[in-house]
Amino acid sequence: MATYQSEYQRSVSDAEGFWKEKAGFLDWFTRPSEILGSDENGVQRWFVDGELNTCYLALDYHVQNGRADQCALIYDSPVTESKKQFTYKSLLNEVSLVAGALKDLGVDKGDTVIIYMPMIPEAVFAMLACARLGAIHSVVFGGFAANELAVRIDDAKPKVVLAASCGVEPNRVIQYKSLLDNAIDTAKHKPQHCMIFQRPESTAKLDQPYDLDWAVQVSKAVSADCVSVKATDPLYILYTSGTTGTPKGILRDNGGHAVAMKYSMEAIYGMKQGDVFWAASDVGWVVGHSYIVYAPLIHGCTTVLYEGKPIGTPDAGAFWRVVSEYNVKALFAAPTAFRAIKKQDSEAALAKKYNLDSLQTIFVAGERLDPPTYHWLNERFQRPIIDHWWQTETGWAIAANMVGVERLPTKPGSSCVPTPGFNIEIIDDEGCVLPTGEQGNIAVKLPLPPSCLPGIWQDFSRFKKVYLDPIPGYYLSGDGGYFDEEGYLFIMGRIDDVINIAGHRLSTGRMEEVVAAHSAVAECAVVGINDDLKGQLPVGFVILKDGIDILEDQLRKDVVALVRAEIGAIACFHQMHVVSRLPKTRSGKVLRKAIRQIAHGEDFVVPSTIDDPASLDEFFTLLAPV
Repeated sequence: MATYQSEYQRSVSDAEGFWKEKAGFLDWFTRPSEILGSDENGVQRWFVDGELNTCYLALDYHVQNGRADQCALIYDSPVTESKKQFTYKSLLNEVSLVAGALKDLGVDKGDTVIIYMPMIPEAVFAMLACARLGAIHSVVFGGFAANELAVRIDDAKPKVVLAASCGVEPNRVIQYKSLLDNAIDTAKHKPQHCMIFQRPESTAKLDQPYDLDWAVQVSKAVSADCVSVKATDPLYILYTSGTTGTPKGILRDNGGHAVAMKYSMEAIYGMKQGDVFWAASDVGWVVGHSYIVYAPLIHGCTTVLYEGKPIGTPDAGAFWRVVSEYNVKALFAAPTAFRAIKKQDSEAALAKKYNLDSLQTIFVAGERLDPPTYHWLNERFQRPIIDHWWQTETGWAIAANMVGVERLPTKPGSSCVPTPGFNIEIIDDEGCVLPTGEQGNIAVKLPLPPSCLPGIWQDFSRFKKVYLDPIPGYYLSGDGGYFDEEGYLFIMGRIDDVINIAGHRLSTGRMEEVVAAHSAVAECAVVGINDDLKGQLPVGFVILKDGIDILEDQLRKDVVALVRAEIGAIACFHQMHVVSRLPKTRSGKVLRKAIRQIAHGEDFVVPSTIDDPASLDEFFTLLAPV
């Protein structure tokens, strides 16, 4: 049996041989002989002469090989009080008909389709149907404002838009159809058709010339077969968020993506065929693409599609109810979800109501897992808590604890070790490799492994400028961190979250660790604010645990003392505010840049990905005078 070290070394010393072996676990239409080549832009590409179909691998293959009656998809929606399960056979039938409906509308290989849907089975049908036809899907997070949807319509230029009439939140219904109409009005590009799935919670008027009823179109359709595509053909476009300018359309190809997804399910997550895997994310984000839809199905697992929240649907025991009800083996969620649960149920009393024997591992990604949250999960649930580091650009973990290869001891604050294929080095601003323990830019030596972006949709120059040009021969991640003496990688946040205090570069991530360790603190953020004397100074923002009664001045004294004791006076940590909530994206990332912009009085654009714009009001009040 391979050790982690032998697996990793083989992946960097013989990358082609390593990935040829992993590609052998897929059922290709044409098995690749050229494992690594280059495209017309000089970008290295995997499996260049291979042909396959991602939907075939996710559905048809299993139906043909004894898994037709196994449960493939579990839909659980506490916001609508509905549940449904699909076998591989029934899921294939649904997807084939949606693909047939798209084919009837003229969708062909290479065409783009935007999917604007909530967490419902039809969103999964739509993604797989596009893959079946060789069309390129671009999922836009449900409920994005009309302008943001318009920007994506203009960039992706979809032939068809697939949407739902509405999205359902715990306390409101979001009218998707009116948002879509406004977006199309705004956009220069006009899709030929919009196929609308009518949800009973709120049906929409189909009164535009482009409107079609999903149920009617599917009822008339004939099942469509899989189309063979090249490994290098795009599977999807996924737009990264930005506060200004056009979002970046990250490209994902079919072949490299399928190989990495299949490999990762067993190597990283320790999953076997038939196991139940739950990524508590949204199909609008990269984790939802990779680990709600594609990877579990390609690997022959059962995947959970959860239309609910970690709290409030109905309480902080929601996750544990799902785990218990469906015998989930591995749970994957963002730290912010667990912090929300911890805030409301600090003793995890609600978890004790459920049988969690099936749950073997808890995986965390999406943002840095702060040590206090790690310790809380570890102490309360007595299971391996596996942090791993991701980017939309890669589509899977860059660093992880390879549970299915060799589970290594965990270190709080570390995302463990580089994933096979990712040759990570810590580089200074001049491109020199830094020694162990020194913090710098995290960069990946080329070639990137399969699944990583080969470019940005219709904008190669931007791809080159952002990712390849800064350090020739490397992919620049945009994150900062360091390796310790045992080769563990510590991610300390985005490069612009490293602040310079009187010439000393210090990580706000490290300060957040210390602040969050205080017994009264549920969650916190530390950002660097410009200072005439020191250059920058840290300011902390703290959310208190429920039921905690402490004076803000006392908490400030406590926290300042903690930072001084753990990091030193050099941190100059003196300012702290108790706030009711932190401004976050819908995927749970704290909008630190937005906080800095408010503090500096800069021209400010409310980020398109913000979960609740009202969360900024408190910060305008606190920071405007600074």
